[in-house]
Amino acid sequence: MANEMAKVCNALNIDTWEVVRAAATKPFGFMPFYPGPGIGGHCIPLDPHYLSWKARQHGFDSQFITLAEQINSGMPKYVVELVRDALNGNQKSVNGSKILILGVAYKKDIDDMRESPALSVIDLLRSQGAEVVYHDAFVPEVTFDHAYTIGAGDPLYNQELTDELIKSADCVVICTEHSGVDYKNVCELSSVIVDTRNALKEETRDGSKAKIVRL
Repeated sequence: MANEMAKVCNALNIDTWEVVRAAATKPFGFMPFYPGPGIGGHCIPLDPHYLSWKARQHGFDSQFITLAEQINSGMPKYVVELVRDALNGNQKSVNGSKILILGVAYKKDIDDMRESPALSVIDLLRSQGAEVVYHDAFVPEVTFDHAYTIGAGDPLYNQELTDELIKSADCVVICTEHSGVDYKNVCELSSVIVDTRNALKEETRDGSKAKIVRL
């Protein structure tokens, strides 16, 4: 629901994260959930399918589980659409652009790549002709299964997050908000940023000349 609400808010030109913060001020009966570039890990992307499969064996169609999976699995494509639109605003296309991915593990401050949505984001961008590089201090190498890859499928290797690397990117995409990244510096040196994790807090964005698109 959080991911679908992010799409609705974007269509209405409303700040998704502001809506969640406002709703969380309710003193009872509300637990905040946040959108992201997709879901990862070994549990949420897989376990609901086991329940759905078992339900079908007993003649029950668990439509909500199916719908949730469709929305969640479609988020990487939506992120790429945000990247495309942001680049278009700078009169650039995805094809031929250099895209820097910040964070490829499926959640912050770990090295677990299982079902990470960043893999799909990278794959989709490369299939559209982008040059993709990434920085993730927890993940030295990213490999792709050629049987399921629509992009180049070649492995990628962690790049040191230097000022030169940030400046060279046509667009920076924050897929995982690792704590060790100097996001204020990223804002100061980037031209376009797509922030899928609300990593760029208001004080971080202050004074930035970068075009910032948030999920």
